[in-house]
Amino acid sequence: MDDGWAASGRARRSGGRCSPAGDRRADPGVGDMRRVTVVGHDGGGLSAAAGAALARATLVAGGARHLSGLDVAAECLVMGPVAPVVARVAAHDGEAVVLASGDPGFFGIVAALRRAGVEPVVIPAVSSVAAAFARAGLPWDDALVVSAHGRDGAAAASALRDDPFLWTLEDAPIGAAGVHKNGSSPAGGLRRAVNVCRAYPKVAVLTAPGGGPAELGAALAGWPRTLVVAERLGTAQERLVTVEAADAAAGTWADPNVVLVLDPDRPQLGPRPGWIAGAGPGPAGWALPEAAYAHRDSMITKAEVRAYVLARLGPRLGDLVWDVGAGSGSVAAECARFGAAVLAVERDPAALPLITANTAGLGVRLVGGGAPDCLAGLPEPDAVFVGGGGPPVLAACVARRPARIVTALAGLERVGPVLGVLGDAGYRTEGVQLQASRLSPLPGGSHRLAATNPVFVVSGELP
Repeated sequence: MDDGWAASGRARRSGGRCSPAGDRRADPGVGDMRRVTVVGHDGGGLSAAAGAALARATLVAGGARHLSGLDVAAECLVMGPVAPVVARVAAHDGEAVVLASGDPGFFGIVAALRRAGVEPVVIPAVSSVAAAFARAGLPWDDALVVSAHGRDGAAAASALRDDPFLWTLEDAPIGAAGVHKNGSSPAGGLRRAVNVCRAYPKVAVLTAPGGGPAELGAALAGWPRTLVVAERLGTAQERLVTVEAADAAAGTWADPNVVLVLDPDRPQLGPRPGWIAGAGPGPAGWALPEAAYAHRDSMITKAEVRAYVLARLGPRLGDLVWDVGAGSGSVAAECARFGAAVLAVERDPAALPLITANTAGLGVRLVGGGAPDCLAGLPEPDAVFVGGGGPPVLAACVARRPARIVTALAGLERVGPVLGVLGDAGYRTEGVQLQASRLSPLPGGSHRLAATNPVFVVSGELP
């Protein structure tokens, strides 16, 4: 018996009947079959197919609330840590049933079972995300779905759940009344989930202990967002609450829950046919010509330079990019078009309307103020483009330890100090001088080469 589940393997019941761990029913022939059925549960009654699977099973695993009402003679395992239960199910020599919430194939335990070599039969129910959007009366084919569970290394095991319902009261850090309120800063899966909520206008968040409505609301300070918190869906205690992000941060919320994060400034533009769910196929083009942006006196990062800068920044969904000294906001706009959350920082008041116009509808947050002072209260970046400010601004950005940092310089003498700042901070550095010659038409149908000013681009990446 695996120590990881032995302590919780015996059923604790207030009604249903389960056999103690190790006391399987005698049913000749069942042990010769090996089949795992995963049954989704959305708070309603179980289907006939699910009931038949439970009647045949010699092993049933699930959350405490799923098992509490069962009347089966099978050995029952209460789901705590996922990995040991998956290993036990995979090694079982008879029929096994795993009870999970909602659709077990959606951010669920089906993936963990298949990694363990099991090809399960799946009987799904309505996922918590679909249920939450239905309760709110909103379409969700244009929504993104993210998980606040950790995704790095060993923490990935804790994310193998369809939705927060799989967390039992024994798993989650909640109080005696069944509610929790945490004030921790975004980390792990929550950080990337928050960045998606900052960038995208309609997001469903599968919450986790330490990554619930309060944490989401706190992390979204500065971004106008409305949160729809769906608590305990499918139970008698079901509740749907619509609040602003700041109110969510100050609230206390019942577990389990799923949160819909909506941008009131970018509502759905009326019914329209679609062909792809979620974020869409991405931008049709990038490194757009300067004419695509409003700017003053050609004060804009040229398209050729912008293309290289974007390649080194690597903006993507789940990232937060700072564009410091944003100027016209062309780099900020293109990072947002790739799906990243973006903060555009600019101290020149005359440039702010240009940035606003060039980033309209893209969800870019504009910060008017001088760097490095205004950077102190901003959330942690994954990538930074420094368009101005010199070594002091670069050093302040480096101190926040973004994975990637890029700066463009007009003068050769500035390259050495920038390389020094990045190198001393442990970044792998590289630099390139870019100069393009564009075709320019002449009378008679011929062309000449019109040279753009040379620019030095220095970039650094954390090893």
